[in-house]
Amino acid sequence: MTLSTLVVAVGPGDADRIESLANAVTEIAVPTGARVVLLHVFAEDDLTSIREQLDDPEATATAAARRQKTVRELTAAFDDANVEYDVRGSVGSKSDAIVDVAKGTDAGRVFVAGRDRSPAGKAVFGSTAQSVMLSAPCPVTFVRAGTR
Repeated sequence: MTLSTLVVAVGPGDADRIESLANAVTEIAVPTGARVVLLHVFAEDDLTSIREQLDDPEATATAAARRQKTVRELTAAFDDANVEYDVRGSVGSKSDAIVDVAKGTDAGRVFVAGRDRSPAGKAVFGSTAQSVMLSAPCPVTFVRAGTR
């Protein structure tokens, strides 16, 4: 199996899924030699808040992404497994950004983490993972906490 790029979408709500996500990604990346693009998407207000915390009003989304705990924990896991990766940040719609990065990198697979929701919960709140699964140009792997 040859996959040149894997896109891994992660956010602050994924803290309890980091180990599962790292395992799922490294199981594919290590034997295939795939490069990982680790993506964190911010709402504009969130990026503004992070810029204030960093005392850097010009900080890019990518610079802010590199400072996120979930990103740091995943990059440490990728370093331990000798997986090549890039960190990217984006601002706007999570699902649109994930799909755009997957298209732009010619990704072989996208990984998204999430929690189980009832059908009513999906209807009321929407689902980034569901939107990505329906729109991505490649297969999407959904990772829950405690999965392998």
